[in-house]
Amino acid sequence: IMLPPDIDPESRCRLPRVKREDLDAERQARFDKAVDPKGGTIRGLAGPAGIHLHSKRLSAVGDGLGKYLRFEAGFSPRVRETAILISARMSDSRFEWAAHEPQGLKDGVPQETIDVIKHKKPVDGLDPVDQIIIQLGREIFGDRKVKPETFAAAHKHFGSGGLVDLVALMGNYASTAALLCAFDMQLDDGTTALLPVE
Repeated sequence: IMLPPDIDPESRCRLPRVKREDLDAERQARFDKAVDPKGGTIRGLAGPAGIHLHSKRLSAVGDGLGKYLRFEAGFSPRVRETAILISARMSDSRFEWAAHEPQGLKDGVPQETIDVIKHKKPVDGLDPVDQIIIQLGREIFGDRKVKPETFAAAHKHFGSGGLVDLVALMGNYASTAALLCAFDMQLDDGTTALLPVE
């Protein structure tokens, strides 16, 4: 596949891939973590981890927040991935979607839920928690206003702290989608664009 002319062929985005030897000790440690298959990133240096390393502090700050929201806030993997998927869909982030649809399936998100998010179908008939997360994400990012009944259902299920963390998780992935958009992160060759974007 022919890449756009402003895309670096190694990084597959508008910024070159960082070189480990050009980084300070702190960012070298983050580089090593990103390339470690058990380092906590789905895509290694491809995508947000590689982009973050261009900033002197963002990778340190962002990694801590991302780790907390993904793994320490108390969400089940299914809830976490459903929240990430609705955020990716509402941002039309093909790169995030291509990484998280397979992860979601692995973590127990039903194909039916994924299809409802992907194709913007009604949530009727889905698991009630999936319905809450999807509706909340659609209203936050699509309507830019959360209905009282949507808030009440989400608050009743997640509680105050859990809901704050859930919205922060969604916002964190919307922020990642913005980075991927600005730097035009490309899918890998041979990766199917699983997300239809109008």
